[in-house]
Amino acid sequence: MKFGRLGGSEVSVSGLGFGGAVIGNLYHAVDEDTALAAVAAAWDAGIRYFDTAPHYGLGLAERRLGRALVGRSRAELVVSTKVGRLLVPSPQRAALRDDAGFDVPADQERVWDFSADGVRRSLEASLRRLGMDRIDLVLIHDPDDHWEQAVEEAYPALHELRSQGVIGAIGVGMNQWQMLERFVTETDVDAVLLAGRYTLLDQSAVDTMLPMCLRRNVSVLAAGVFNGGVLATDEPGPDARYDYTPAPPVLRARVARMVEVIHRHGASLPQVAMAFAAAHPAVTSVVVGARSADEVRGNAELFDRPVPVTLWSELVAAGLLRADLPLPT
Repeated sequence: MKFGRLGGSEVSVSGLGFGGAVIGNLYHAVDEDTALAAVAAAWDAGIRYFDTAPHYGLGLAERRLGRALVGRSRAELVVSTKVGRLLVPSPQRAALRDDAGFDVPADQERVWDFSADGVRRSLEASLRRLGMDRIDLVLIHDPDDHWEQAVEEAYPALHELRSQGVIGAIGVGMNQWQMLERFVTETDVDAVLLAGRYTLLDQSAVDTMLPMCLRRNVSVLAAGVFNGGVLATDEPGPDARYDYTPAPPVLRARVARMVEVIHRHGASLPQVAMAFAAAHPAVTSVVVGARSADEVRGNAELFDRPVPVTLWSELVAAGLLRADLPLPT
């Protein structure tokens, strides 16, 4: 497993990272033993970067990740979590299910808070749930509608914590590239977690944001490389998701054309999806979620498997990829 440093920090992450949303019961419940086994399989595969957030399962993903990593060498692993949503007890809703896509009781509610005090409170709560004494990378999470407070309060608070050595690196995680580019340009972040905007289906971040990251020495953590699921298997069905909603027929047809090319070269769709994202020089780690040990092992094996060079040229010739993208060689 290759490792890369995040920006100008001392934090190094594995080339393949473990995304923690799924073990927070994203879409469907995952039992405790299965979730812990998935993290253990990631460790056994050489993965040393684990990403989570309070948002994922109303803290469930953080609690499970912390339990799964007990006994592992803290010096070897890197954990990132996020700030921007405080979890507030909501006992009157305990009989309901969470309405944000996670199969968990709605006994807490998310409250947007990018203030300096909110950042500190969020980190203290995350440390308790993780059972850890430090967090290596802290990401400002989804500040789409909160630019002013995020850049004027959350970022300076994290900058101070980084200068004090309390945290190792700071960044921003979003499903869009435009505001991430502003953070890269106007602040001193070490990394950005870019979800779904540099994939086989969406390269919208490639023209200005990713080059800016290279110029500013900001590392990119490529998440959502399966675009919510439609690129996760070789045969995405009619219920396949794209960016958290059902994939439209025209998109599934495009994926089917890609699969035809990919299979002619003896490769698989998720293998190619990960290799594509990892090939960009701005990308330091590809972060992939998994709900079982078998999924983790399968993704890790595919990540290590080279993709035939001729496959890329055929995708370009078929009009399925732009010709000016940095492709694996």
